[in-house]
Amino acid sequence: MALYAAAASVLAGVENRQGSIKGLVYSSSFQNVKQLYALVCETQRYSAVLDAVIASAGLLRSEKKLRPHLAKVLVYELLLGKGFRGGGGRWKPLLGRHQARLKAELARLKVHRGVSRNEDLLDVGTKSESVSQVPRFVRVNTLKTCSDDVVDYFKRQGFSYQGRASSLDDLRALKGKHFLLDPLLPELLVFPAQTDLHEHPLYRAGHFILQDKASCLPAMLLAPPPGSHVIDACAAPGNKTSHLAALMKNQGKIFAFDLDAKRLAFMATLLARAGVSCCELAEKDFLAVSPSDPRYRQVHYILLDPSCSGSGMLTRQLEEPGAGTPSKERLCALAGFQQRALCHALSFPSLQRLVYSTCSLCQEENEEVVRDALQQNPGAFRLVPVLPSWPHRGLGTFPGAEHCLRASPETTLTGGFFIAVIERVEVPSSVSQAEALAPDLTPSPAPKRKKRRIGRRKTAGAAPT
Repeated sequence: MALYAAAASVLAGVENRQGSIKGLVYSSSFQNVKQLYALVCETQRYSAVLDAVIASAGLLRSEKKLRPHLAKVLVYELLLGKGFRGGGGRWKPLLGRHQARLKAELARLKVHRGVSRNEDLLDVGTKSESVSQVPRFVRVNTLKTCSDDVVDYFKRQGFSYQGRASSLDDLRALKGKHFLLDPLLPELLVFPAQTDLHEHPLYRAGHFILQDKASCLPAMLLAPPPGSHVIDACAAPGNKTSHLAALMKNQGKIFAFDLDAKRLAFMATLLARAGVSCCELAEKDFLAVSPSDPRYRQVHYILLDPSCSGSGMLTRQLEEPGAGTPSKERLCALAGFQQRALCHALSFPSLQRLVYSTCSLCQEENEEVVRDALQQNPGAFRLVPVLPSWPHRGLGTFPGAEHCLRASPETTLTGGFFIAVIERVEVPSSVSQAEALAPDLTPSPAPKRKKRRIGRRKTAGAAPT
């Protein structure tokens, strides 16, 4: 099957330091990027376990034509995944000859280490343990369905719905086939960590998006009303863009820019699957977009999520093995670009509200960028105090930094993230007083039940049309 060959190629490229997992996945010719990325990450996560089992079973000695990286992917699928996809092709009978021995070696390894679950075989430290506890977040795509319908669909599949969570402890306690509604975001469902939904029919049909909670906050905090004109400055791969479109109910216009043609092509596929129709994609550097262009004279909202070190990403160590804190030189270069992008965004004449976000933990890319941009626009903009109950705030490096949000596995059960909400102090004359009113960021109540039901006219478990 092409999936396994592609995954083996990516693993080999990472090992030979030809690039990161994400970069190699995007540059591959395999069409289902999400599926390939998930398989490679999970195989890499269990790499040491798989090496031990393969060596003990003598698989490579018996199958001399089987290359090591492909063997690792196939054994992951056989022992730790959900079994071979698409029937397994010619690999199923080959691995079938060794299945009993491989399973026996995995069981022996568990006994030797005194554990009962596959996850317990992983060598993890305190930080990795926190990362492994981060739940699986599922954002319901309200362009196609509603939370009640998705909840009903999962219940018909044997999942147990526990209602709205009241605290992070409720999320930590999730196990098995239980799931909750997030306490803050009304369209965000929460499943136990390691729940794999990449092959779920609702995901494949675009009825929900697999998106970390922290990554959902930027669009929610920007809160553009239907009919708005919005710029998504560094848009690919497109999850935040689709969230913006959902909040806008596909009414208005999103101008989405990105320089990477392959990422933009993938984004176009994602947006089409999500039913987004209000977005105009452009393969263009945001810094080259003119604020005086008449097309953007009604842009009142900008989402800026620029390239960053990615030091807060949960899969960081998988994507770049051995990577630690970015070098000072790289941080300086990234922060320089981020500051230019933020100052450029603030120069759009009708801008009313902007969200700046990164998946970085580094102060140089976060508080310092925001501070310097505000200093270059004295008196014109201010940081907005948002989500006062959010437990992790910006570092107190300058007055008002506490209005920024930070996120981490340890404090918020999410990926590492930084968010600053900036608004213009004096509203431009081109913006009406009604439009200038800051949106209400109080979490909405759970949506009312609609009569429509996903898949009611189909057999249980069938994908909706």
